[in-house]
Amino acid sequence: MVDTADTLDQGRESFRRQSWGEAYAQLSAANRETPLDAEDLAQLAVAAYLVGRDSESVELFERAYQSYLEIADPARAVRCAFWLGMSLVQGGEPARGAGWLARARRQLDELQLDCVEQGYLLVPTALQHLDGGAPAQARSLFEKVGGIARRFRDPDLTTMAQLGQGQALIREGASSQGISLLDEVMISVTSGELSPIVSGIAYCSVILSCQEAFDLRRAQDWTTALSRWCDAHPELGPFRGQCLVHRSEILQLRGAWSDAMHEADRACERLARPALGMAFYQKAELHRLRGEFAQAEDAYRQASLCGRVPQPGLARLRLAQGQKDAAYASIQRALDETEDRVTRSKLLADSVEIMLAVRKLDAARAAADELSQIALDFEAPLLRASSDHARGAVLLAEGEARAAATVLRRAWMSWQEMDAPYEGAQVRVLLGRACRDLGDEDAAQMELDAARAVFRELGAGPDLAQVEAWSRKDVSAAMGGLTAREVEVLRLVATGKRNRAIATELFLSEKTVARHLSNIFNKLGVSSRAAATAYAYERGLV
Repeated sequence: MVDTADTLDQGRESFRRQSWGEAYAQLSAANRETPLDAEDLAQLAVAAYLVGRDSESVELFERAYQSYLEIADPARAVRCAFWLGMSLVQGGEPARGAGWLARARRQLDELQLDCVEQGYLLVPTALQHLDGGAPAQARSLFEKVGGIARRFRDPDLTTMAQLGQGQALIREGASSQGISLLDEVMISVTSGELSPIVSGIAYCSVILSCQEAFDLRRAQDWTTALSRWCDAHPELGPFRGQCLVHRSEILQLRGAWSDAMHEADRACERLARPALGMAFYQKAELHRLRGEFAQAEDAYRQASLCGRVPQPGLARLRLAQGQKDAAYASIQRALDETEDRVTRSKLLADSVEIMLAVRKLDAARAAADELSQIALDFEAPLLRASSDHARGAVLLAEGEARAAATVLRRAWMSWQEMDAPYEGAQVRVLLGRACRDLGDEDAAQMELDAARAVFRELGAGPDLAQVEAWSRKDVSAAMGGLTAREVEVLRLVATGKRNRAIATELFLSEKTVARHLSNIFNKLGVSSRAAATAYAYERGLV
C-alpha cells in the first residue's frame, strides 16, 4: 500500500531538487490517493508543464486556482490564472488564455488588492505592445512592472521586467543598452535565483533577442548555456525543443548542415504549436540550401500552418526554382507588410538578390541603401556583412566592378571572422565576377574555384550549379561569341602561327582556316591579326 505522506514528501523534495520528472510522478501518485492542497497542486502543475504534459498542466493550474480561492488566498489564485493564461496563449489557444487573464484582472480590480500579481498581469499587455510594433510603449509598461517587482522583492517578476525592457530597447535600435540588460537577466538565470519556468523563458527570449540584435557571439554562448541546462534536466520538454532550433540555426551558419538538420528534426519531434513553426521553417531553409526543393516546399507549408510566416525563405525557394516573378511578388509583399526594422533587415538582405534577378535595379539599390542605414544604426558585425554583401551585388549589377570588388572584399572578410562559410562563398562568387569584369582572369578563377570547393563540401547543389552556369556564361562572353573551333584558331594566331601551320595542326585546309579567320575578324570587330592577338591576350584566351 502506498504511503501517501511519504510519497508527497518525496515529490516536494524532488521539486526542490529540480527533478521535474520524479516530482511529477510522485506528486501525481500522492494526488491519486488524496487530493493535494493548493500549494502542492501548483507545484504539480509546474512539473507537468516542464515535462511537456501541457493539457494536464492546464487542468492542474485550474484546480490550484480554485483551491486558492477556497482557502481565501485570491492573490495566489490570480498567480495561477496568470500562468494558466500565458501557457494557453503560448500553446495556441489565445482566446481561452485571454479569458483567464481577463478573469484575473477583474478579480484584482474588484478586491483592490495591492500585491505583486498586479505587476504580473501587466506583462501580457506589455508583450502585446512589443509584438505589435510599439516598443516604446512596451518599455514604459515593463518599467512599471519592474517598480512593482522591486517593491515586493520578487526575483521572477524583476527578471521578466528587465527582459522586456531589454527586448524593447533592441527593437528601438538601442542594442547596446538592451544587450546590457539581457546580460544582467542571464546572471539571475545562471545563478539559480529564478523559478524553472521563468528561467526557461529567459533563456529562449535572450537568445532570440541576441539574434535580433545580430549578436552572434552572445547567441551562441547562451545557446550553449541553455543546452547545458537542458542536459542537466533531460526530462524538460518545452525549452529543449526551442534550444534545438537555436542550435540548428547556429550550426547552419557555421556550415555544419547535416548536424543542423538533425537538431531541427529533433525539435520537430519535441515542440508543439506555435513554436513548432520555428522548427519547420529551419528544416525548410536547410532543404532549400541543399536543393531538396520538394521537401523545402512541404516544410515551409508546415511552418505556415503552425503560424510561422515562411518568408523570406519561400521567396528564395521560388527564385531557386526559376520562378522569378513569384519570388519578387512574395518578397515585395512581405516588405510592404513589415515595419519592424529588425525583421525588415532580414527581408532586405534577401530581397536584393531577388530584385536583381528580375532586373529591378532601382528597387535593389533602395533595399541595399535601407539595409546599410539599419546596419549603421545597429553597429552589428553580421548586419554590416549582410549590408556590404548586398551593396556589392548592386554595384556589380550596375557595372561598377571596381567599387563592387572593394565592398565585397570587406564583406568576405566579415563573413570569415564570423566563421560563416556559405555566406563567404556567395561573396567570393560575386568577387570572381567583379575580377573578371576588371580583366583579372587569374583572380576571378581563384575566387570561383574557392567558392566551388565550399559549395561542394556543404552540399549546396543549387549554388554549385549557379557558379558553373555563371562561369560558362562569362567564358562565352570572353570569347566574343566565337565558336569552339574559332577559339582554337585564334589561340594559334595569337602564338604567331601562320595559316598553313594552323591548318596542319588542326587538320584543316588553308582555305578553311582563312574562312575561320575572316569570321573571327568580323565577330570581334578587328581588321588585323595583331588586333585579334591583342584581344586573345586581353580575354585570357591564351
